[in-house]
Amino acid sequence: MMQCLQFLVEPAKNITAKLKESRKQKKNEKREPLDESQLFISRLAKDLSRVCQHSEVLEHISSFEDVWPSLTCRSVILEWASLLESKKRPQQTDGWPENSEWKDLALSSEQDLESAKRVIVTWTKDLRAQPEHSVWPGEAVVVVLDDLESHWRRGNMASLLSAMELFFFTLLYQGLDKETIPQQWLMWKQRSQKIGAVPYIPHTVWDWICEAGVEVTLDVDTANPDLLISVDEKRMRCGFERKDVPNYHQRFDGWWCAVGMDGFASGRHYWEVEVGEMDWRLGVAKESGLRKGFKSLNTNTGYLTLRLERGTELKALTVPFTALPPHLIPRKVGVYLDYDQGQLSFYDVDNRSHIYTYNEGFDEKLFPLFGTVEIVKDLVIRSPGQRSHCLCTGMCLWG
Repeated sequence: MMQCLQFLVEPAKNITAKLKESRKQKKNEKREPLDESQLFISRLAKDLSRVCQHSEVLEHISSFEDVWPSLTCRSVILEWASLLESKKRPQQTDGWPENSEWKDLALSSEQDLESAKRVIVTWTKDLRAQPEHSVWPGEAVVVVLDDLESHWRRGNMASLLSAMELFFFTLLYQGLDKETIPQQWLMWKQRSQKIGAVPYIPHTVWDWICEAGVEVTLDVDTANPDLLISVDEKRMRCGFERKDVPNYHQRFDGWWCAVGMDGFASGRHYWEVEVGEMDWRLGVAKESGLRKGFKSLNTNTGYLTLRLERGTELKALTVPFTALPPHLIPRKVGVYLDYDQGQLSFYDVDNRSHIYTYNEGFDEKLFPLFGTVEIVKDLVIRSPGQRSHCLCTGMCLWG
């Protein structure tokens, strides 16, 4: 019986291998000639792979199996050169930009691009002097790399950019605690690229965010009189009649908002919110922020928020406001506040991806902020789980 099965299995394996090879050949035939930026990234991947242990994932890039768009390659080269330069002179703020969006970086001049390449080439010369596979990235990084490669193979990630970037970050900051490198990498990405920095957050890093989960309830004494608040103070929506309530100084009487019962003045905090499809706002309000009338709730008035208008316009209420791409519009939002690091980040919980990050030094208490004008669908504050659900196809590799 086993021999019969083997007789069937072996030809099937051969057919599968031939089909795979055929698809790869057709893909190569259709591929446009690679430009200098794409070739530069491929060579850099090979250099990183030579030095690092557990770097097989980079072979997909160095062998051109994973080729990034030319504009992405240009952006990466400019951003990584910026990181190298800022590490050499951390006290200076001139020179390479530290907080530029990739779109702006990609449109830099050819002269800037060539200068950036020279910075990286100088660094790789020192890198090549190191023995082969002499750098162990650490167990935490290896787990993240396996997660990223698995998602890429299943088509859930467009490229292995995050994996290569993690290797680059690991080599650049070899003095860091290896167990914290994935978290440090995420914080750097959100600081340097505020919009959609990480299209997929690896599950161990997501768990680290969720570990900061806090119970948040609405402070009914701050709620606009038009809002209906549930008994458990975790749901709200607009009603049809304005309630007769005391006009406390902390109550919103213009915008349809309320803040959380407890504010934060230190530490890490994370909460999740199910939002409507048409109009909502989320974020934090500074204790000194004005709450009366219809003055804009933006960074100038003490608010760091994300806002959806008319179901299609997602924006960060900076001054002027920052328009965000429609594909980033979430249905369940994770809000992560690292008070001591001065970061407030928003995530799409369903996709486990980054939306937007505010970076500034905090010096007063911050209160979770919630706003909605929807009369049918509740805005709901959810308690985040202690661990995310791993997306392994079979038995979970990480427990």
